[in-house]
Amino acid sequence: MSGQQLQPGMPMSGANESPAASPVGPRRPLRIAFLTYRGNPTTGGQGVYTRHLTREIAALGHHVEVLSGPPYPELDPGVKLVKIPSLDFYRSDNPLRKTAFLDIRSDIDLLEYLMLCTASFPEPLTFSLRAARWFKDHVNDFDIVHDNQCLAWGLLQTEKLGLPVMATFHHPITVDRELDLAHATTRRRRMSLRRFYGFLRMQKKVAPRLKRIITVSSSSRKDIAAQMGVPLETMHVVPVGVDVERFRPLPEIANVPGRLMTTASADVPMKGLNHLLEAVAKLVRDGRQVELVVIGKPRPESGALKNISRLGLDGVVRFVSGVTDQRIVELYAEAEVAVVPSLYEGFSLPAVEAMACGVPLVGTTGGAIPEVAGTSGETALLVRPADPDALAGALAQMLDSPEMRERIGNAGRARVMEKFTWRACALGTVEQYYEYLESLGRSTTAAAADRAAGAAEGGAEPALAVAGTEVH
Repeated sequence: MSGQQLQPGMPMSGANESPAASPVGPRRPLRIAFLTYRGNPTTGGQGVYTRHLTREIAALGHHVEVLSGPPYPELDPGVKLVKIPSLDFYRSDNPLRKTAFLDIRSDIDLLEYLMLCTASFPEPLTFSLRAARWFKDHVNDFDIVHDNQCLAWGLLQTEKLGLPVMATFHHPITVDRELDLAHATTRRRRMSLRRFYGFLRMQKKVAPRLKRIITVSSSSRKDIAAQMGVPLETMHVVPVGVDVERFRPLPEIANVPGRLMTTASADVPMKGLNHLLEAVAKLVRDGRQVELVVIGKPRPESGALKNISRLGLDGVVRFVSGVTDQRIVELYAEAEVAVVPSLYEGFSLPAVEAMACGVPLVGTTGGAIPEVAGTSGETALLVRPADPDALAGALAQMLDSPEMRERIGNAGRARVMEKFTWRACALGTVEQYYEYLESLGRSTTAAAADRAAGAAEGGAEPALAVAGTEVH
């Protein structure tokens, strides 16, 4: 595929369904270590990506173990969780706890503590170092290591052990940093943000040294190359998916007139929530009876709560968090319109989840949203980012036309079914595993696996075949 995007209908392989043949025979199931430095299932997309992708890869017949730092992800049966403990400074019940130094047990613990004392974000680095240390005793247990945007020095250490390492790079965090800095209101806040985002210097050095990277959209691929220095030829697009059985239309649930819904699981400037609040306030001033349901928790520093009061939206905006996927689907079914007001998205799971539920979508043209949502007016209505007036106009247009809502909602669901299922994501990801291993000269055929098993029965140590040699 050589850096090109997977297209609908493009042949891809899975171990359980007529595995695609390499030039020398059918491919064998793989042993995959999937890394996620934090797997929170309810905040941000890392836990969602980890859970659903690994479930579908395992369903294709591959062995998957997830190495995760806390908070640990929810995983489905058939996927093993390997917990990589940390000092867990960001735990929801006691963030930045002052007694964390009492838990220091290793040099990596000490590094994590000292980095936090300087207001740095240590998790990507310290998780990667702990994982590399763990792999020293498990180097022959896996065919490949798949990192989920840790992009830290420990990955290069793991490679030196003889394990092929590739990564998913969702979007360049440089975008998050610049937007956070632009919205910082004090010098102290800007200084704190610069220290927090210090890990980007490491990622800019590590990511270009990885030999293969999956990214989730052509937009992200272009931006990663421009902002992080990753060569285009090492990046391959495999779109993210959605669980279309769970996220589906519920025709038995009636719409609530004027109900809008958005997802802000990470309440940061990039998600554009404050611009949406301005748009909702305009609709209210125009005499419309609207209600906004926000899936997520507001952060004090985001200013959302202050804006709600300033704009007179008390009683109009409601935050919902800690609910099940089923309840989220019900909330989508109750909404007349779903909104993605983001200034930038590397992909946008909220967009595909809303579309999968058959809810008409209003979004922006930020980042990959047009690539995901499709043509404005056909599968969504799209407006410029950071433009509350344009956003209010699109919402009014959608609310005023039941015919448009039905047409766009149905078209959005059809687009997701064609392009954005987790099964398709898993098939594309596994194809990248095979292509990468074969590019390294490592055999991926069933015949090679049978020979290795025979050698093991004869008393030889299990080994990974590398271009005719063995690495123990």
